[in-house]
Amino acid sequence: MPARGCLIVISGPSGAGKTSICKALLEGLLDTVWSVSVTTRPPRPGEVNGDSYQFVSRKEFEAKEAAGELLESAEYVGQRYGTPRQPVEKALAAGRNVVMEIDVQGGMQVAEKMPKSVRIFVMPPNMESLRARLEGRRTEAAGQLAKRLAEADGEIAIARDSGCYTHFVVNDVLETTVEQVKRIIEQERRQA
Repeated sequence: MPARGCLIVISGPSGAGKTSICKALLEGLLDTVWSVSVTTRPPRPGEVNGDSYQFVSRKEFEAKEAAGELLESAEYVGQRYGTPRQPVEKALAAGRNVVMEIDVQGGMQVAEKMPKSVRIFVMPPNMESLRARLEGRRTEAAGQLAKRLAEADGEIAIARDSGCYTHFVVNDVLETTVEQVKRIIEQERRQA
């Protein structure tokens, strides 16, 4: 029977580089799979249903939540997000690592339900670089951009105060940050 896999939680404000880090981990770590979240937000250009997210209606989301099918769930900037429990548990039992990109609310829920998970909070070098990254996406209206920037300060404070994140990394140079995250995961796995 294979050793249990490692649940890797990556959180941080929108635009901090979480998705890029997660993609690099999926490419650079053996036996590692992506946890596909469900969300009520509309797809961004180029997103495929079932790849990065399962796009569902609010009613469908609430039914999954009520049935206990979600490992964690949260509301962020008016949209619901959650992680289906069954695929995560199945992959971990098969010895595969699971990379999960979720917000702070979800990270706190996972810390409570799965305390042996590796929880890493990604921070931007500063708020000016975060604004530039979000503006560079060109995927959101000005009002939505302002909401995301306002949320970032609060998310960082909650992550620090909650105690659920044992690792904080500043994503200035992506390649350096990815190597730092890989070292954290390797260290945590050795200690498990």
